[in-house]
Amino acid sequence: MVQTMPKVKKIPQRQCVGCREMKDKKALLRVVKSPEGQVSLDFTGKKSGRGAYVCHDVECLRRARKSRALERAFSTAIPAEVYDAMEAELGGGNGQ
Repeated sequence: MVQTMPKVKKIPQRQCVGCREMKDKKALLRVVKSPEGQVSLDFTGKKSGRGAYVCHDVECLRRARKSRALERAFSTAIPAEVYDAMEAELGGGNGQ
């Protein structure tokens, strides 16, 4: 009789654009650029558009801002107000 191994569910990994560490996708926050070009935080992970990932940490978002990592990921300039709004949203305890 052939014994089969139980299927191990693979956990998707993503890299934080701030600290450049590989982490579980669920442990990261998705930043999304919509087809219309609007950049916003995606707490559900289901918004349509191009995504980049950042830790649930304001410091990682600041590091990504300083290195222009999100701008490279989305191939577009991101206004300072968008970064400020994302920092406020992240720092406001909205991260799960």
